[in-house]
Amino acid sequence: MKISTKGRYALRVMTDLAVHRDEGLIPLHEIAARQDITVKYLEQIIALLSRAGFLQSVRGKSGGYRLLREPKDYTMGEILRATEGKLAPTVCLEAGPECCHRHQLFGDCMSMGFWQDFYDTINHFLDSRTLQDLLPPETAGNEEAKAGPAEDD
Repeated sequence: MKISTKGRYALRVMTDLAVHRDEGLIPLHEIAARQDITVKYLEQIIALLSRAGFLQSVRGKSGGYRLLREPKDYTMGEILRATEGKLAPTVCLEAGPECCHRHQLFGDCMSMGFWQDFYDTINHFLDSRTLQDLLPPETAGNEEAKAGPAEDD
């Protein structure tokens, strides 16, 4: 399994919007400049993220994008699945066993259990991590990080 640039850039875009969430609507060209992604490619990624219901989009001169939820409420898994589709490591997990040559010939595949466990592990890992986990402490909404280290008496 390999995450494409679209999936990797989607995480960068969502992180950028999370870091700058207190600034209101963020114009596409600002995200593109900060993330070194062309506006044209970013439009494709933003469209996927918007279609998934992750972003508010406002057109016009003072328009832009912002997250619809708090960073802690977005999982890495849902962001990657919105841009990559299923994250299955094999075709038979992605399309179903009827697409598997071994399943068609023999009615079973001895390695299917392994691949299913691997897929479940990937999904569990990605669904247990949130956008909040990518943010630097000073922007993550962590009050202790904002206050700085506690002083000893």
